[in-house]
Amino acid sequence: MSQQAIEIILLRQWASYMAMPVWIAGAQGELLYYNEAAEALLGRKFEEAQEMPVEELPGLFNTTNVGGEPIAAEDLPIGIAHRERRPAHRRVQIKGLDGVIRVLDITAFPLKAQGGTYLGTVAIFWAVDAE
Repeated sequence: MSQQAIEIILLRQWASYMAMPVWIAGAQGELLYYNEAAEALLGRKFEEAQEMPVEELPGLFNTTNVGGEPIAAEDLPIGIAHRERRPAHRRVQIKGLDGVIRVLDITAFPLKAQGGTYLGTVAIFWAVDAE
């Protein structure tokens, strides 16, 4: 594993203290970290997680809109933030790795360091009642 930027190290530390679910992806879309609050919604502890690149998330979590239509990786908020380098928000339905179906609101944004260096993306999400 290569040395991470100090901004990512500090962000991971911050996320570990947050009660809201936080997902951090690196500049190539690779999973860097998700916190304990995210573990509860995703259905797996971070320490037990396998690689979860952004492009594989829809298949991994059977991600759909609330109506049950599949959502492509590029249409997920974290996919948009990664590809287009802009914030995005969307309500989705996932099947957690524990088999539980959940409806989530997800907001994601790109991480840019001083000088404009792209470091990756952050997604913050929370469970909502299905409509």
